[in-house]
Amino acid sequence: MNAEVSPTESATIGGGCFWCVEAVYQTVPGVLSVTSGYAGGTVEHPTYEQVCSGRTGHAEVVQIAFDPSRISYEKIIDLFWKAHDPTTLNRQGADEGTQYRSIILFENDAQKAAAEKSKAAAQSSFSRPIVTEIVPLKTFYPAEKYHQDFYQNNPAHPYNQGVVRPKVEKFLKAQ
Repeated sequence: MNAEVSPTESATIGGGCFWCVEAVYQTVPGVLSVTSGYAGGTVEHPTYEQVCSGRTGHAEVVQIAFDPSRISYEKIIDLFWKAHDPTTLNRQGADEGTQYRSIILFENDAQKAAAEKSKAAAQSSFSRPIVTEIVPLKTFYPAEKYHQDFYQNNPAHPYNQGVVRPKVEKFLKAQ
């Protein structure tokens, strides 16, 4: 007997350090996997060190694989506004640089329209203008293996203790 397999869709977003965004979305029902990586730049197959230099144009992003029968793209994007501060240009907390910018990379016109609609609706929740870029996804480059599942694999890491864990806890309380 063949079990029917649900189609998988993806969303690519960046809201600061990818360790934070990855850890937040790994708590969301319907999310199948979250892969940290780089997108939005000009260098092919960039390394973490290159992206950190700020000279590749890439942002730290995550690519979220999700089951659309359990969670919609729209819900993924609506949660995005709660997962970071989309009003700070090129920074989240102490992480500063264009690689930490707030960005939604759409794969098709439907995702673009949903992202733009969600951004407009979310603006009323913020006193400052949302600076999130909404741009087409050209290429997603997965980050190095040691960046994947970083929060789960390194719970005692100081960055996880001081930054990621409080962000995940705040996100979960807001649900």
